[in-house]
Amino acid sequence: MDSPIVGRAATVVVLRDSDAGLEVLLLERPVAGSFGGAWAFPGGRVDPEDSLPGDPPDPRDDAHDGDAASGAPVHAPSAVRRAAVRETFEETGLILRASGLVELSRWVPPRQVPKRLVTWFFLAEDPGGELALSADEHVDFAWLRPEVALDRHAAGEMVLFPPTWVTLEGLLGAATVADALSGVPVPAARFASFQLLDSEGKIEAVLWDGDSQYGDPAAAGTARHRLTMSRLPWVYEKS
Repeated sequence: MDSPIVGRAATVVVLRDSDAGLEVLLLERPVAGSFGGAWAFPGGRVDPEDSLPGDPPDPRDDAHDGDAASGAPVHAPSAVRRAAVRETFEETGLILRASGLVELSRWVPPRQVPKRLVTWFFLAEDPGGELALSADEHVDFAWLRPEVALDRHAAGEMVLFPPTWVTLEGLLGAATVADALSGVPVPAARFASFQLLDSEGKIEAVLWDGDSQYGDPAAAGTARHRLTMSRLPWVYEKS
């Protein structure tokens, strides 16, 4: 049975320029708990206190997985931006401005996943300052070039989840923070995920709109928009 969307979350891809090139901030989760052992960007669920009186109406239409029923572009609500700033501070000690967040993508989990949260991904430039990890949520951090993080994942040295992997892959062509910020799609890209399972019920690939088998594993066609995860290295295709 399909699980309903139960809320929203915010993720921030913090970027900085270095002598080696563009770097992103990744945080390592404890082995015990959700996303155990994975490396991810700062972020978390939108809480009730992130909403304020006077906020514009929320454009969410749950029946459309967060899309406006009118088909108009959807932008991140103010509460999501506040959650992005709050979560980044709580997890890293970095102080961001909501107005400085650049919408990058919006991720809708597969329908069979429990507690589905539509998650907005933002880009933000490193504001500077010393990092202070939340001991309850993370055990380590690293500033890495996107290609280094992907290489470590391919070698089995770093655990990544599909949204993190695809986001890193999308940053490969950016040499600087300015390049990354100027290269975001408008409106933000939407990834409503569909899991393609193998004969044993294991996830073979995650598919998105535009793939010929999206929503129907038996469908014919050669169009591809997927991340094949059956073995390392993962392979991203978008035709």
